[in-house]
This record gives sequence, C-alpha cells and structure tokens, in this order.
Amino acid sequence: MLPTLRQLQYLKLLAEYASFSRAAEAAHVSQPALSAGVQELERILGAPVVERTRGQVQLTAVGAEAVKRAEDVLARTEDLVEAAKNAGKPLSGRFRLGVIPTVAPFLLPAKLPGLKTAYPALRLFIREDLTPRLVAGLKSGLLDAAVIALPYTAHGVDHARIGDDEILAAAPLGHALAGPGPIAPGSLKAEDLILLEDGHCLRDQALAAFDIEAPKGDDVFAATSLHTLVQMVSSGLGVSFLPEMAVRAGLADMPGVVVRSIAARAPRREIVVAWRTGSSRAAEAQLLAEALKLD
Repeated sequence: MLPTLRQLQYLKLLAEYASFSRAAEAAHVSQPALSAGVQELERILGAPVVERTRGQVQLTAVGAEAVKRAEDVLARTEDLVEAAKNAGKPLSGRFRLGVIPTVAPFLLPAKLPGLKTAYPALRLFIREDLTPRLVAGLKSGLLDAAVIALPYTAHGVDHARIGDDEILAAAPLGHALAGPGPIAPGSLKAEDLILLEDGHCLRDQALAAFDIEAPKGDDVFAATSLHTLVQMVSSGLGVSFLPEMAVRAGLADMPGVVVRSIAARAPRREIVVAWRTGSSRAAEAQLLAEALKLD
C-alpha cells in the first residue's frame, strides 16, 4: 500500500506549521481528519513521522525524509494539474514567479505591460525574495519560475537567459574615485565600501568580480536595499556597487552620487529565468525569459 497525495500534503503542512490545528486549517479539513491521515501514513511507512510533546509537533528522521521526498511529488502533481488546465494555452492561468530584489523594481515595470498584452490570460503572482529562498521555492513547488542572477550554483534547476547586467561603481561627489574615466583595478578597498547586507547575490558577485575579500562583522556599512544604499553613498559614507538596470531606471539620479564604470573587463551578472528541472512549465518559463529579454 502506498501513501496518498493527501497524506503527504498533510505531512508537508505539519512540517510548515508545526501545529495540527494550523495545518488542518491550511488543508481545509478538521483536525481529527488530518490526525487520522497522518496516523494512516505512519502505518503505511511502519514508523512514526511526528513527535507530539507538550503541544509541540516535531518531525522524526523518517518524517523529515518523507517531507523532503513529498515536496517533489507534490510539486510535480501541481505541475500536472496546471499543465492539464492550460494545455495548448502557454502562459495562461496562475503562474508564480519569484524575483530577486535587485532586479524586480527595475525590470518588471518595464516588461510586465508587454507581457500582459502578449498573454492576456496569464495570472502572474510575484514573490520578491533573496536567491536561496527563491531556489528553495522552485524545488518545493511553491514557485513555477524565478528571475535570479548568475553566477549562482543551484543543483536541480535549469535556466534561460534574459541578458547581461553590468555592475557599476557609485561614489560620493568629491570622492577620490568620483573623477572622470573608469575606475582602475585595485582602486576599490574593502574599508571604503558600503554593501547590501549578507544574503544578496549582488554583494557576493561584485566582491568576487573585484577580487575583494568580504568584510567581516562591523568592518563595513551595510544596507537592506539598493535605495537605502544609494542614499548612504549620497551622504558621503562610502563607495558601493549598482546594477546597470537600476542606474538606467534612475535610482542613482540624486545629488552627490557619481556612477562610474570599471576599467578593463567590466564585471557583469547574467540575469536568467530559472525553473525546477523536470517542471512541466519549463516551456512557459522559456517563453517568459524571451518576453523579459533586456534591451
């Protein structure tokens, strides 16, 4: 006898909410019905999948492994349902798209109107988040595709190219690096930098491109967003990096900020649409990449 999809869904919700009552609410069933489904799953597997102690729910080792495998099964099943609903109608119906914060505000406003015109039946749901969480969403089936920046290592994920985005330097007016011409290699020092907080891929890509060791602890100012970062540069607090698409969108158009290119090989990040390997919506993700191509 094999577990049912409903039983696997119950277990996944228990892992997410760590509560029988909240998992039952999310599954739109009664708590006894959910408990019975989990107990039947335990009988089928021949081992407990959850531990119930003082009102808390914790997965056993068997339960954690079952959730890991169930996520892929449930994601593929959801793909099947969506593919059947929209057979012969590409980019129609619900499509859950993740986008990293250093791309979303600059790419989407320019591209979504044309996308809506080309695919009027598309119902796009946008989630803005950092790359690791978007990739996890792809693998668990919470997202159909995600716009991320390479280089980034993610196994079990395929991608289609949108285009290249040059990484530029932004310095305060009057700073030694704000003069005319591109910045020479070796001119940027870790102690001069203001960076996005740890977890943003742009931070790591820029530091790697300039061969600068990531500052540790309180050795550097950090910003939670590109908008905050530019304001800090404008206030004369240091030098930072900006993606070209943000500069084109006018992010750096404020007093006291000078944007310069980098000498020699201009560092770039590759913007792509990524999807889970084997997803039935891979062809639609590729169509989406074409619609979002950088000019």
